[in-house]
Amino acid sequence: MAVPFTFLHAADLHLDSPFRGLARVHKAVRERLKESTFASFEKLALLARREKVDFVVLSGDLYDAADRSLRAQFRMQKLLAELAEDGIRTFIVHGNHDPENGWQAKLDYPEEVVVFGSSRVEHRPVHNRNGELIAHVYGISYPEAAVRDNLASGFEPIPGAPFHLAVLHANVDGDAAHDNYAPCRLAELSEKGFHYWALGHVHHRRVLREFPHVVYPGNIQGRSLKETGPKGAYLVRVSETGDVSLEFRDTADVVWMEKQVSIEGIESEQELKSRLELAMSEAAREAGERPAVLRLRLEGEGVMHDGLQSETIVAEWLESLREWYGSPDERDRWVWLDSLEIRTRPAIIGADPAEGDGFLAELLRQAEAAERDSLQGQRLLDEALAPALRHSKLREWKASLDDERRSLLIGQAAQLAASLLREKE
Repeated sequence: MAVPFTFLHAADLHLDSPFRGLARVHKAVRERLKESTFASFEKLALLARREKVDFVVLSGDLYDAADRSLRAQFRMQKLLAELAEDGIRTFIVHGNHDPENGWQAKLDYPEEVVVFGSSRVEHRPVHNRNGELIAHVYGISYPEAAVRDNLASGFEPIPGAPFHLAVLHANVDGDAAHDNYAPCRLAELSEKGFHYWALGHVHHRRVLREFPHVVYPGNIQGRSLKETGPKGAYLVRVSETGDVSLEFRDTADVVWMEKQVSIEGIESEQELKSRLELAMSEAAREAGERPAVLRLRLEGEGVMHDGLQSETIVAEWLESLREWYGSPDERDRWVWLDSLEIRTRPAIIGADPAEGDGFLAELLRQAEAAERDSLQGQRLLDEALAPALRHSKLREWKASLDDERRSLLIGQAAQLAASLLREKE
């Protein structure tokens, strides 16, 4: 029989993230976002103390840059010292954003803080407050940002502990959405003999496997509209029989959100305004006591489509909705409408124009096929942009497009062309 214990698993804190691209954001929003990673970390530390966990695991990318900001390091030192005062140990590995060779201030940390080195996998025994051995914790840090070696291969459990916990910043099974650093396979991790793999690197929480548990907690604070929804850490309880249970705890200080609004059935600007305002109110309710950054995505087909094709009109809608909700200066629980994304289609009156035999029908059929097939979409975009791609900046822009953005551009271009052709007719 093992000794029951509890630990907190978090990763990807990205302290002092610069939140690039905020030049046009309201000052109050910008300032809150710049502090949000610190506020989230403070919530994490408070959670660990409130739950009286035996230890905390931080699985890499504690800082946003290899040359860590001094402010972030001082904040880290303060909070880890507070955890140590409550008898809570912290086990740390560094990842690709904060590798070992990055600049670090010479600061003193309590002996309860363990930072694993990068030369080999190390392990430390962990005892509870009664002095009973509860686990061995293993880890290895990145020596530099781009680690292509399989670090998981160096992990081997050392006999003598009832529970073995591995801490690793890695890309399991080649997740295409993240850099393929410290690549490894889920099957490999599962066969190693560890009870829990505390992973970092992927910013969306995932439990890849149970028994043994292989877990990404995601990051603790969203940093863009690619990182929407709750963010936080896993509170992990291990029973006396060795059973593992996970409880996700949300620590985000600001919530990033996206909502879909359909234009179907809407025949006036007043109706559309009411739907958009309702979506903003729903976002505020879902965010609870926290502020939110919101993107509204207009979808569906309807008579309002043509009026939404002008960037000037969309900008006016954006500013009007911000004015309706009120300035972030006026409240703590604000909703900042970051953008309106138009993915609508024109209302089909009579026969579907894509079913005909003319140029317009062929245009719409090709656009629909390109939206379904990413390879065909790539080919169509290459053909359309061929004359412009002599310019290096445009080539860089095109290379940066993912499948979703490419599909959106093709669909928007086809619908705009269709609208212009209909007007000419």
